[in-house]
Amino acid sequence: MQITVLDDYQDAVRKLDCAQHLEGHDLKIFSNTVKGVGQLSVRLRDTQALVLIRERSTLSRQLLEKCPKLQLVVQTGRIGPHVDVQACTDLGIAVAEGQTDPAVTAELTWALVLAAMRRLPQYVASLKHGAWQQAGLKSQSMPPNFGLGQRLAGRTLGIWGYGHIGQRVARYGQAFDMQVQVWGSAASRDLAVAHGLHACVSREDLFTTSDVLSLHLRLNEATRGLITLADLSLMQPTALLVNTARPELLAPDALVAALNRGRPGLAAVDVFEAEPILQGHPLLRLENAICTPHIGFVEQQHYEQMFTQAFKAVAEFAAGDLSSIVNAQGLSLRRA
Repeated sequence: MQITVLDDYQDAVRKLDCAQHLEGHDLKIFSNTVKGVGQLSVRLRDTQALVLIRERSTLSRQLLEKCPKLQLVVQTGRIGPHVDVQACTDLGIAVAEGQTDPAVTAELTWALVLAAMRRLPQYVASLKHGAWQQAGLKSQSMPPNFGLGQRLAGRTLGIWGYGHIGQRVARYGQAFDMQVQVWGSAASRDLAVAHGLHACVSREDLFTTSDVLSLHLRLNEATRGLITLADLSLMQPTALLVNTARPELLAPDALVAALNRGRPGLAAVDVFEAEPILQGHPLLRLENAICTPHIGFVEQQHYEQMFTQAFKAVAEFAAGDLSSIVNAQGLSLRRA
């Protein structure tokens, strides 16, 4: 089969051990991103099997209709709204998905917490410019001595969304002697209490009392734009907001406005509404925002895991095995 992998920014996929699963197939990998339907359709015109790296590219009906040879879409991780599964089914394109490991995103989340609270990115950047022990955090909207950083022990970690990642982050907080509190659905709060944690009495309580607030909600129509500027304005000037989940959980422009007002005092963000983000993105210009380029799932062992699943799905499909196809019901396979 002609197999295409899109958006391999680090040019890592061809060097993975699991690439051996595609011996005998024609593999084409693109390390740069194109967004327009026209450009993507040209890139995919000969593709029979397409492997997506998470949500980096969107497969709309309009695009899929312009991919005449496409027979299979394989998603690394779970299928999300970036793939029009119904359009795939209507067009006879099979869809497979995989699983991800919550540990890698939880670890990146905690790395951001530690880096932000001790102002590591600011100190590193200043040192490279010859400044000794200067954090560079000198905005008048910030509290006195904000550049000194803050310890985690004895402070309150708030978690909104108590799934697999949220639970791991909670355990990290406990290991650092933090008081951990949870907000979310009734089931999430009940589970948190069963785990010996504190359940907030309201979302206002979560924002008001959390020294570090980490978001771990799933994105759906109920959670899209759920967190507003009014919520963020309840946070303390010394508080940190961490988002390694989804950018659309926050109302548009709410975080930039909140950081400019100094409530919260800091944010650490790994996800953006349009990726890759442009160099002039407002968050990149704020000294109290730490930004990483959506690397929560980017880790060598995790890549091996995700692409082993993906390449096995391709090999199975090529051999006529449809057991991993999520839209097999009602699917009339397209044959190029």
